[in-house]
Amino acid sequence: MAQRSERSLDGSSCRRFISSMERDLFPVLGDLAMPDIDEHLVLSTLQAVEARGAIETAHRLRQRIASVFKFARFRQVVTHNPADIGELLRPVPRGKRWPALLDLDEIRGLIAAVDRAGANPVTRLASRFMALTAQRPGMIRTAPWSEFHDITWSDAGAVDENAYWLIPAGRMKLVLELKGDDAFDHKVPLARQSVEVLKTVRLTGRGPLVFPGNRSSFSPLSENAVNYMYHRLGYKGRHVSHGWRSSFSTKMNEHFARQHVGAGQRLVLERLIVDLMLAHTPAGMSETERRYNRAGFMDRRREIAQLWADWIMDEQMSSTELLEGPRRPLSKSR
Repeated sequence: MAQRSERSLDGSSCRRFISSMERDLFPVLGDLAMPDIDEHLVLSTLQAVEARGAIETAHRLRQRIASVFKFARFRQVVTHNPADIGELLRPVPRGKRWPALLDLDEIRGLIAAVDRAGANPVTRLASRFMALTAQRPGMIRTAPWSEFHDITWSDAGAVDENAYWLIPAGRMKLVLELKGDDAFDHKVPLARQSVEVLKTVRLTGRGPLVFPGNRSSFSPLSENAVNYMYHRLGYKGRHVSHGWRSSFSTKMNEHFARQHVGAGQRLVLERLIVDLMLAHTPAGMSETERRYNRAGFMDRRREIAQLWADWIMDEQMSSTELLEGPRRPLSKSR
């Protein structure tokens, strides 16, 4: 067990996970010969992690132990895998429901309020990009420029119809066994307004990260920067940065339900595509099916991304205006 795999989680989650390995696993298992580690010892070790409330961490630690022993079995070091105890661990709690605006006028109102907020332009542009792409805030804050493709950076007015963001599986919220499999890279088609945000924020600096923090171009924007801005604008308890995913999913599924009344198969397909856009595994689709469905209805996903962008950006300021002087007041219609 003293041999550590290089694949792990990212950012603050990575640090917490590594800390848990050093605190919970290595003192108990680290000095033992692998054949001496059995199911009872692994289970008791992980139950101690569960006892402090870190249930998801216990499951991730089990996955890491399982991966190590899987490799050891391949090398004929051991003949068993003592981490085959997943059903004996407490189930991971369902994900919390994040506060999210679900009314289109209120969504537009929040975007307009952010536009005129007295906040760092990079923070406001990050908020807009979160709203447009509906991807996880952590992925956006830590995104490097190298993940964005088919964008004509030298021409602000170019129509980059095939622009996309490719998030490597290693940065995705996946179980550890899938993080090294590029079949699970997440391709995000970028609407015209999303590309405009990227070209605008690129004017603020050329560090490795798209949305750097205030102190260093090599450190990402604080995970609380956007949420603090929402709180200051009066949206505490009503909307958070992670809520854009719920806003997108709810409004798009409502739209398709109205559009495809009586057309059950088409509605199921549209909802499947929305799930794929959020990097969810749609209900009824196995990980194996997802692996071999890399195209993932990309043309339709691009159409939906543009439809969503057109909805929420109706009558909003251009991204470049967020870098300029006084903020315009909200219109009375908002």
